[in-house]
Amino acid sequence: MKIRHLEESDHQDLHGIYSFREVLINTSQLPCLSSSQVSNLFDSPNQYTLVAEVGGKVVGHVTLFLTTKIRDKHTAGIAIAVHPDNHGAGIGKTLMSEAIDQADNWLNLVRIELEVHSDNPSAQALYEKVGFRVEGIKRLSTFKYGKYIDMILMSRINPVYDVNT
Repeated sequence: MKIRHLEESDHQDLHGIYSFREVLINTSQLPCLSSSQVSNLFDSPNQYTLVAEVGGKVVGHVTLFLTTKIRDKHTAGIAIAVHPDNHGAGIGKTLMSEAIDQADNWLNLVRIELEVHSDNPSAQALYEKVGFRVEGIKRLSTFKYGKYIDMILMSRINPVYDVNT
């Protein structure tokens, strides 16, 4: 597995990842995204995206969403997706670990935050393994499978600044 920065030529592989219902169902996106819609998800100068490549094909990504808010520049949101054929192979953990290294050692970030669906325990477990902690619950905040579900708010603080570690 090779971890590297996203290139424009990777967009077709990312579209392939986002064409799976089991990937999209755990995001804020709607099913059946076009290739241009997927490309637009990664088309901002305020994002830092890494991809996992296996056998010349991109099988996952992690994106840090940097803010332009002057008082929040120490904070970024994070999102991840892995091709279903590669679930359970350690790609998600590797991508998250690499993004955390970039955040701590290169991007000068103190806080990384995310929201995860309450019915996605495998994602919650991954985030906890790499140092994220639950901060709260957004009750009935997203619509999934025809009903409203909770979102769990999680964050990871750079250990240099975390007084609770």
